[in-house]
Amino acid sequence: MFNPPAANDTLAVLFSGGLDSSILVAHLLGQGRQVVPVYVNSGLFWQQAELASAQRFLAAIATADLAPMAVLGLPLADLYGQHWSMTGIGVPRADDPDEAVYLPGRNPLLMVKAHVWCGLNRVAQLAIGTLDSNPFADASEPFFDEFGAAMDRAVDGHVQLVQPFTQLDKRAVMNLGRDLPLELTFSCLAPHSGLHCGRCNKCAERQRAFSLIELSDPTIYATASQALKSL
Repeated sequence: MFNPPAANDTLAVLFSGGLDSSILVAHLLGQGRQVVPVYVNSGLFWQQAELASAQRFLAAIATADLAPMAVLGLPLADLYGQHWSMTGIGVPRADDPDEAVYLPGRNPLLMVKAHVWCGLNRVAQLAIGTLDSNPFADASEPFFDEFGAAMDRAVDGHVQLVQPFTQLDKRAVMNLGRDLPLELTFSCLAPHSGLHCGRCNKCAERQRAFSLIELSDPTIYATASQALKSL
């Protein structure tokens, strides 16, 4: 357990190592907050590569106010079975709509674990890096308000759910992070040997994000011959 002092300015960030949550961690550190990243490992196909990248990014931006990452286990194989998120087979391609990457219950599952961790460790705020463009109902402000109230009743305490980027679009968030080591972030559904595949929905979203701020994409992508043929 992390167990910070009862009176502290520590804020937890639900952290994936992707662009948005990585920029959020750095942004909060820049505001003088004490930050503990919380990563929930569900055994999804890409998470081994994602977690390694997350650790490298945090090492690169480390300050005295950055606490060690809390890694929580939440296996989902019994729920998702042979879904593409577990097998890496048939993952959504670059030209598939964003709705194709939706994982049922993913946000609430992550937040239950992170919220309880915050309560046990006396961390009063949990930040989530949702943007104004997120299309899913479980990333909306009403959802977070209702979810937070329900969790407070369940654990007999209060952890405030905050969304610092909820009024920002992708371009604004990318501009906040343009001077960060974004090459160390990770957003791919079908990595090959730890590299972004360059062909999935998330890789396409990543490429568009760098294009939005006219920044050369520093990501190393697997070559066409290396990329997974299951895509």
